[in-house]
Amino acid sequence: MKLMRAPNVVIGQHWVNLLAAAGIACELHNRYLSGAIGEIPADQCAPELWLVDERDEALARRLIDAARSGPATDAPKWRCAQCGEMLEAQFTVCWNCGTARDPLSD
Repeated sequence: MKLMRAPNVVIGQHWVNLLAAAGIACELHNRYLSGAIGEIPADQCAPELWLVDERDEALARRLIDAARSGPATDAPKWRCAQCGEMLEAQFTVCWNCGTARDPLSD
């Protein structure tokens, strides 16, 4: 089932990764059609996200909407459990040591 169009391949792949991390299987179609714009109408060349299971649609849309808006401007910083570095809320991995943020520590 077609979920939505992405503005570009980079963002489309980011959304695929985001959904995969939540256990939602999806595919990115039209990855390589941007070079065909002009020969094929531009609206048919845009990257598209397709869900494997249409029952995931509501959750997938909520996750992508949340990713589009990013963390709240007043979201608290977090401390890396490995090295102690303080990081902004939007980071999920410590830039200093590469340790993933522990979602249970929020």
